[in-house]
Amino acid sequence: MKELGVISTLPINRFTENGAYLQLSDSGEVLLPKRYLKGEEKEGDPVEVFVYTDSEDRPVAVTDRPVALLDQFAVMEVKDLTAIGAFLDWGLEKDLFLPTSEMREKVGKGDRVLAMVCLDHRTNRLVGVSKYEDFLLSDTSGFQVGQEVEALVFDRTALGYKVLIQDFYEGLIYENEVFTPVQIGESVRAFIKKLREDGKIDVQLTQVGRQKYEEGADFILRRVQENGFLPLSDKSDPEQIRNELGMSKKQFKQCIGQLYKKKKIVIKEDGIYSV
Repeated sequence: MKELGVISTLPINRFTENGAYLQLSDSGEVLLPKRYLKGEEKEGDPVEVFVYTDSEDRPVAVTDRPVALLDQFAVMEVKDLTAIGAFLDWGLEKDLFLPTSEMREKVGKGDRVLAMVCLDHRTNRLVGVSKYEDFLLSDTSGFQVGQEVEALVFDRTALGYKVLIQDFYEGLIYENEVFTPVQIGESVRAFIKKLREDGKIDVQLTQVGRQKYEEGADFILRRVQENGFLPLSDKSDPEQIRNELGMSKKQFKQCIGQLYKKKKIVIKEDGIYSV
């Protein structure tokens, strides 16, 4: 069944007391339970659904959407544990099963785990796999320093935050370069800082090089112009700058230097004023 694990638009074939049966591409049918119907549908109407298997391993369609589709990664919370695996909350009524054999490491209830949704060809069921390294690519030649990428934050280490870049590359945001709150499971805009020989990528949340300071200068100028004043100067404490603007003191000084040279701000002892 090619619809298993993906979003499909399927026509209503017929109605029963239990719901509506939708037409599959292989001439079969799948049940859309009655609770997912609005009561206005007619035979032949298309419905956008997600197809997976219920607690009795029967294919079923739902209008809810999980946090990850087939062959996609997501960070999911462990809801329950059994002797043979764990159950992950992926946004559907039936949790996603993570077999013990597919765990990267032992998990506990409440843990947040990076897992890919995969098809178990032996049982024809969707399962989770947390051994994410098995899916990673090491050829980073298609990337370049300064490039903007989407990064999924999935773990925190002593060095910083591990991220998954465009689904198939592992990256790291160093702790001392994080100036705004970052949450596990959050997708963030990041910029490539360094392509490492081991196939991993160092990224940062601010733009690299000149663009970083130009973007920062624009942000500071907007903040100053909102009230005509910003209670910060080049003598301000780094922590105060970080809390107020989400940037390092070095970047802050570079940015206000640019604005001062362009005569867009005036820097005084008590703060920055708009010209």
